[in-house]
Amino acid sequence: METRIGIGWRFRAMIFVLVAIMMTSCSKDEEFEGPVPTNPEEGEEEVIFLPVVIHVVNAGEEIGEGPNLSEERIKRQIEILNEDFRRKEGTRGFNDHPAGGDAKIEFVLAKQDPNGAPINGINRIDTTQVQVPVLGYSQNHFAQYAYWDPSQYINIWTTPLPQSTECLALGVATLPKTDLPGIRPLSWPGPNDAEGILINWIHFGESNIDCHARYGRTLTHEIGHYLGLLHPWGRKDCLLNDYCEDTPAVDREVFGNKPFIGCAGDTVMIGNFMNWSHDEVMNIFTKDQIARMHYVLENSEGRKSLTSSPALDLQ
Repeated sequence: METRIGIGWRFRAMIFVLVAIMMTSCSKDEEFEGPVPTNPEEGEEEVIFLPVVIHVVNAGEEIGEGPNLSEERIKRQIEILNEDFRRKEGTRGFNDHPAGGDAKIEFVLAKQDPNGAPINGINRIDTTQVQVPVLGYSQNHFAQYAYWDPSQYINIWTTPLPQSTECLALGVATLPKTDLPGIRPLSWPGPNDAEGILINWIHFGESNIDCHARYGRTLTHEIGHYLGLLHPWGRKDCLLNDYCEDTPAVDREVFGNKPFIGCAGDTVMIGNFMNWSHDEVMNIFTKDQIARMHYVLENSEGRKSLTSSPALDLQ
């Protein structure tokens, strides 16, 4: 797998779908540069709320059929996201690992559209009613259908890929502009690039598909990238990884549901949300990963403004 500027893929198999989209390398330089986020004491920070808008891109199907996802499934996906980020007991997102933590980040379906009108956070787009130029499988292409101010909304597009992409094409996210190590200016979205997250509709929310990515963890993973997290293996070098000391070093991609030995005899953290592990075993953001996301939300242009967005509440 390689790096492509500004784009990060989560694949479950080494296959290119529709166009050659590469996965973002989450990297670490041997010579450390950039700030080191600090971990607050447990319970010290208040919960941060972030507004999301789900652009449901479809071809005119009835609501609840195919890519025109039901409101129930969309709301369940947001619940899963919050279960994972808040490490909620009694859910798949809970862990009792000593390195794990509650991210104190929650996601809210936007309550206002860009004009201030009430909305349920779901924006449906019938592609049979509008024609746009083909710009490849990217945020820039889908932003032609709908793109709300990224400083006020996390734009998430559910993309109408064919059923044949099940378990192959999952999601892609843009990286934040930040001085954290591992995310360099060349990997930032350009001035005219759209920011947001693409999720194959097949893998949005829970389903009974015959695939290891069926419990809604694709969005958890991609939101992690959107908030500045890297893959634990980074540049596939034991010294060049994700800048998080509490994620065991590994020099190759982590797939599947069974742990193996990584660098220095350490067992990989198979359940980490930033691996390509099976959804069924994913259940942990570490304290260092959480500190990194909070640093982005406090300092990154285009991310910190989300925390005070009017879309969070009706006035």
